[in-house]
Amino acid sequence: MADLGERIAAGDRRALARAITLVESRREDHRAQAAELLQGLRGSGRQALRIGLSGTPGVGKSTFIDAFGTMLTGQGLGVAVLAVDPSSARSGGSILGDKTRMERLSRDRRAFIRPSPSQTHLGGVARRTRDAVALCEAAGFDVVMIETVGVGQSETVVAEMSDLFVLLLAPGGGDELQGVKRGIMEIADIILVNKADGDLKPAATRTCSDYSGALRLLRKRPQDPPGFPKAMMVSAAAESGLQDAWAEMKTLVEWRKENGHWERTRARQARYWFAQEVRQALLARLETPEARAAMEHLARKVESAEMTPAAAARSFLAEFDRT
Repeated sequence: MADLGERIAAGDRRALARAITLVESRREDHRAQAAELLQGLRGSGRQALRIGLSGTPGVGKSTFIDAFGTMLTGQGLGVAVLAVDPSSARSGGSILGDKTRMERLSRDRRAFIRPSPSQTHLGGVARRTRDAVALCEAAGFDVVMIETVGVGQSETVVAEMSDLFVLLLAPGGGDELQGVKRGIMEIADIILVNKADGDLKPAATRTCSDYSGALRLLRKRPQDPPGFPKAMMVSAAAESGLQDAWAEMKTLVEWRKENGHWERTRARQARYWFAQEVRQALLARLETPEARAAMEHLARKVESAEMTPAAAARSFLAEFDRT
């Protein structure tokens, strides 16, 4: 793990890919190795700008990342993209095709793209996405973009691992305000109305205006300077508005750093993921053969109406606590 960490710190792409595979593994020995690796890289002191990106399917997330990332690499920045692909609830498989839709960025020497399966994990991200972000930071990337599955208003977990949360929307998509709802809007720092070109530009202008008005009705957040959150128009296909969006992102980041919100947010996020690790470790204990056997025994009693589900659960937890 020490050798792998040194190679990652030196910018070795193969070592980074191997490390992400390691942290995504569910094997207990791999989990121990991953914890050792991440602990060793903790003192690198490198920090990237973490950008969470979400939006409804078909809005053009991959096309936007391709154009936006290429613009950033053109400015000399290293860009890592962690694209989370939905997993089938039946087979558990994923297509992992996001990289094929980022043709220019996938060939860029300054970029690194890693598709990962969501493995039915809720929140639009994979369970170990945050660990992959830490690895990309240690590898020296300047910007890490986290593309979520794209399923709607439940995708708020990405805000707990990013410095900026960008919500991408398409014009003329029906009742957008009702479709996205407050949950995801309340955590968005910048809303980008994509496809603002050609015949769709008038519709994009109206959509952007609608969202600008909606954002003004939301409660003011202490981590936002005047004018934020805001809605803007971009076109990934025509590559218009990307520079303006990047300028606004940098303005927001600089303000948060100067006012102490950057460090406080990252500290709060670390606390959040500690609690998540504890919860996941407790859930993993339910997968042991002994726990499964005890649950199966009680489940049969529930099926035969000998016990209620609540009583069976209390009985199992009481035995679980003793072990």
